[in-house]
Amino acid sequence: MSNLVTSSSQYIAATDEANRRSANYTPSIWGDRFLAPHSPKVDEKQFQQLKEEVRMMLIATVDKPSTEKLRLIDALQSLGVAYHFENEIDEMLQHIHKKYKDNDVDDHHDLYTTALCFRLLRQQGYDIPCDVFKKFKDNQGKFKESLINDVQGMLSLYEASHLRVHGEDILDEAHNFTTTHLQSMQTQLSPPLSEHVAHALKQPIHRALTRVRARPCISSYQQDASRSEVLLSFAKLDFNMLQKLHHKELSEISGWWKDLDFKTKLPFARDRIVECYFWILGVYYEPQYSLARRILTKVISMTSIIDDIFDVHGTYEELQSFTQAVERWDISCIHQLPECMTYCYRALLEVYDNIEKEMAKEGRTYRADYAKEAMKIQVGSYFVEAKWCNENYIPTMEEYMQTALLSCGYFLLTTTSFVGMGDIVTKEAFDWVFRDPKIVKAASTVNRLMDDIVSTEFEQKRGHVASGIHCYMKEHDGVSEDEVCELFNRQIVDAWKDINQELLRPTQVPMPLLTRVLNLARVMDLLYRDEDSYTHVGKVLRDGITSLLIDPMA
Repeated sequence: MSNLVTSSSQYIAATDEANRRSANYTPSIWGDRFLAPHSPKVDEKQFQQLKEEVRMMLIATVDKPSTEKLRLIDALQSLGVAYHFENEIDEMLQHIHKKYKDNDVDDHHDLYTTALCFRLLRQQGYDIPCDVFKKFKDNQGKFKESLINDVQGMLSLYEASHLRVHGEDILDEAHNFTTTHLQSMQTQLSPPLSEHVAHALKQPIHRALTRVRARPCISSYQQDASRSEVLLSFAKLDFNMLQKLHHKELSEISGWWKDLDFKTKLPFARDRIVECYFWILGVYYEPQYSLARRILTKVISMTSIIDDIFDVHGTYEELQSFTQAVERWDISCIHQLPECMTYCYRALLEVYDNIEKEMAKEGRTYRADYAKEAMKIQVGSYFVEAKWCNENYIPTMEEYMQTALLSCGYFLLTTTSFVGMGDIVTKEAFDWVFRDPKIVKAASTVNRLMDDIVSTEFEQKRGHVASGIHCYMKEHDGVSEDEVCELFNRQIVDAWKDINQELLRPTQVPMPLLTRVLNLARVMDLLYRDEDSYTHVGKVLRDGITSLLIDPMA
């Protein structure tokens, strides 16, 4: 369970230092490279000129057929530049959606266009009905076999199927139909189509992080004979401008982390500040969320340290004292803690003191109060698991999930992600998070179950407390580990349907807030699809960091 902020687990009752266990986490692979400034040359005047030209491209498509509009919107999103034109894109999609509501649509669109339209509207929160796909079925109620010859159409339908909600049987069928046939035809296709299919099967668009997806899409777009040179140049410049900003933020955060010197003071803990920043870059990458990123990165990095204190170092009695100190939230509590915990506790309080100062400038100190309360809940959930382990208690699956959905950290991260987002966030938004909304619970379920599936083997080698897999197996005698993993994967699919449902308009809170929750689920899908890429700094994470934060686009 040791992903970044997932359930903490190894608790040692003995106080003898020799009896403390170690997870033997690998050291940071980045060293001090992000402390140095990174200044790729970016012509801002050219950037603004190209941005205006792209805006004019959008405006010029208003009176053109919807297919052309949809292709341009899709290109802007794929290349990672759609955030510059949110209002224009939403107006266009709103107009298309109104036509569907008024039954004023051209019903002769092919599979590719129909599925693309469905996906783009659903992504924007417009509830286009799934029966638009009925015309692609035969008399027996199955998808027409002739569709198999339309690879682009099949790929478009496959991507659209990931926007489905509960009860949309036709989209469940579409997903199974397209997945089966795309998998079987992979070896018969030529590049770049074969590469597109392989990538989609591994990471569908709806579950992909915008910035991670943008770079390969820009490279692919460059090979497209029908490309717009203006759009291509703009996408490259935008990528490099964002990289420069993000590298600057990470440089400042890395300096803060180095000054804390946890690497020396807490050698048992994971040194993952770069990976933490990448995680939060997945939550929001846009320039206007710079403060929010800095706040959330510091909170997630402190949570990772606390996780490791609970996971591999603290005795039960020490963890009890630490939990009580966090609950009291008073620097005088530092005297009741062992040395390693004093470093962490002092740093934790300083992080939140600085958050409070930042919010005081805006007259929003109440946000820091919600953030502190979320951290208290986080540490409290860690201690529940400490108690289970100390007592050798294996909870029921219901008990396990009730605590694990908190200890996985996504309630904490959702709450804290709102703190630095500016005027769009209200006190009611924080109250909403504390009411356990379905979308936060669903993202937490994705987190918890994906982590359990990929981490169990590693954790059991080091004497780990029972994971969700083992809780389920104990409660359901005779069920194999493979069967539980299959069940968990189905529950993950259901959780994504819940997320999709909660993103449909009208939403309970503004869409930019819900997007943070969606992005948190997307980070898990990227980093925990095949392995615990955070703990072991797997290839996906190494490549992502190199792509987004080191190598500029030529």
